[in-house]
Amino acid sequence: MSRRVVAAVTALGLAMGLGACAPEPEKINIGVDQVDGSLPSDMTKQMQALTEKAMTSIGASGAIVSVSVPWSGEWVAGVGTSGAGGPKVDPSMTFKAVNVTRPMTCDLLYALVDKGTVKLDDSVTEWLDAYPGQSKVTLGQLCDSTSGLHSYLGSVFSRVRATPERVWNPRELVAYGIGQPAAFEPGARYGDSDTGYVLLGLVLERAAGKPLAELYDEYVFDPLGMTSSTYPAGVGGGDRLKGSYLVTGKNKKPDCSAPTDMTDLTSSIGAASAGVVSDVSDLSTYVRSLAVGARPYDTDKRFENPRPVNGEQPTWFTTGGGTFQAGSLIGQYGSLPGYMVAAFADRETGMSVVVVLNDSRASANVARLLAWQLAALASKAPAADGRTAPEIGLPWTADSLSSQLDGYAICGE
Repeated sequence: MSRRVVAAVTALGLAMGLGACAPEPEKINIGVDQVDGSLPSDMTKQMQALTEKAMTSIGASGAIVSVSVPWSGEWVAGVGTSGAGGPKVDPSMTFKAVNVTRPMTCDLLYALVDKGTVKLDDSVTEWLDAYPGQSKVTLGQLCDSTSGLHSYLGSVFSRVRATPERVWNPRELVAYGIGQPAAFEPGARYGDSDTGYVLLGLVLERAAGKPLAELYDEYVFDPLGMTSSTYPAGVGGGDRLKGSYLVTGKNKKPDCSAPTDMTDLTSSIGAASAGVVSDVSDLSTYVRSLAVGARPYDTDKRFENPRPVNGEQPTWFTTGGGTFQAGSLIGQYGSLPGYMVAAFADRETGMSVVVVLNDSRASANVARLLAWQLAALASKAPAADGRTAPEIGLPWTADSLSSQLDGYAICGE
């Protein structure tokens, strides 16, 4: 019996009510002993100043930041306003988690591998015969973004901006990606591909006999108590941070005075690549659990052989398992119209940094570099009473990244 038939039989059984009797997932203690208190005020002032500078440089009206240092304390803050002239940013606001969805999709893959449902070296066509041209592409390559598949977002970007409320079928998104010639042979190198993650999501739905929303709940959100995180077809719930996009002005430069509201862009445009909605508290918990390997299906093999991001980046900046690795940090970053997000955590201590900026016209590298600046400061936080500060040797300082950030500025003086 083929795997596709087995999956179909499984789905039928679930439809007959087997799924309704499934037990509640066991809650996972991620094992990070976090000091209950605030980081020193002089440090948080530096962090706020860096955040405000990044906001000004890209025309963002607001930001939400979460910095958690286990041995010292935390800083969770809303900075600026939710939309131009809007209310003050509340750090509990929800937003599109964009590319932080990618390691979550890989989590589902590794969870199903752990159950014996799929294998990393399974071909796409073992599960989805509608894509015969992807017979050489494996599930592991989709997760690692080494499939060679082109991205789809550039092909539909103008339509996304024109009709943000449209709900996109993930198969249509995949079609835009695979309709273009492959960038390279599968497995040859890393190449960012939103198409690959959306295709992986389709495979995992077929293999598990469940929709992605249920799989995220079962393996990611519920076990970690991520109560503000969802995988919606629409825009998500809660008090949402307003997101914007800067259009091109008369001088052919971004018009920083007239942001376009993209808050209601449907998360369906991100699908299994960027479709999760969350808040900074949940993403901090998530990226910590990912970094320290807290889940039953976590395995070091996922990150054992990372690849260079590209030849222009330092050797300590690598990628694998749906994540980026930078020194001892592991996480993800990216953007969709309205938001740019970065979430990283230290693999040894569980120190975490989550950053969201509510404008997306500039490069998402702004969010990444800001998160790394905050991590550099946080790594030097003094120990609270009864604690010992560990040695975290990040290969950069907050100051050393300033010129790179300045290079991505599109607004301000």
